[in-house]
Amino acid sequence: MNRIKQRLLSGEFVTAAWAEMGSPDNAEAMVRNGWSVILIDGEHGIGDLEQWVAVARAVEAAGGQVILRVPNAEQWMLNRALDRGFQSILVPRVNSAAEARSIADFCRYPPHGSRGYAAPIVRASGFGARQRYALEEAHEELLLMIQCEHVDAVENIGEIASVPGIDAIFIGPNDLSGSANHLERMLEPLPQALIKKVEDECARQNRMLATIVGAGRSWGDLRALGYRLVIGPNDVSLIVNGARQAASERDEMLGITGAPAEGAPISRY
Repeated sequence: MNRIKQRLLSGEFVTAAWAEMGSPDNAEAMVRNGWSVILIDGEHGIGDLEQWVAVARAVEAAGGQVILRVPNAEQWMLNRALDRGFQSILVPRVNSAAEARSIADFCRYPPHGSRGYAAPIVRASGFGARQRYALEEAHEELLLMIQCEHVDAVENIGEIASVPGIDAIFIGPNDLSGSANHLERMLEPLPQALIKKVEDECARQNRMLATIVGAGRSWGDLRALGYRLVIGPNDVSLIVNGARQAASERDEMLGITGAPAEGAPISRY
């Protein structure tokens, strides 16, 4: 069973961190220091599918679990990601129920969908060791999430959230705000109203919600609002913020009064 899906279905509030740099060592270090779920970012992060598999192996060897955000919703991309063993998939920029239905179809073997068959020879089945993989296990273990990050998706959220086979709606507040001409202004009334519309509809349909920390909401806020999966820091921000802090401490100890390290602390991007 997919451990992340199992935790979500049991009602647990699951937290995670992003892997952007395509580094198995970075991801393993995060798992061993408090972040048991790693979301590999195939949309904006570094690497290709085989690099993401290497990251996943490091995470799993350290006792963690992975989610893969694929770069697109193409059938070939989803098929290859599933064959390579990813059980939890996040698909960006899904703006209509028709798109959501296609994604659900691509990710499931018949009779549930039209996923291409190569079960006996792929990593997902343990290279044939899991003999019931295609007929029973693949459908049950898949955690499929789609991103609502555009005003068109908000307009269609009622139909999108009702698509069978979609397990959770993931709100992307940065891109959602940008689609409403409010890029980097997520706290203003319009983006907040868009986010609330999605929250309300998902609550009405008892659909699981996921998102990132931010847009004026803390970990505690999001848990209280009913979110089930929330993603926090990423490996880039952890390195950059740590480097800046160390540089600032160095300069203070040495009495250096020049310009501080550039930039404010970063979070998601």
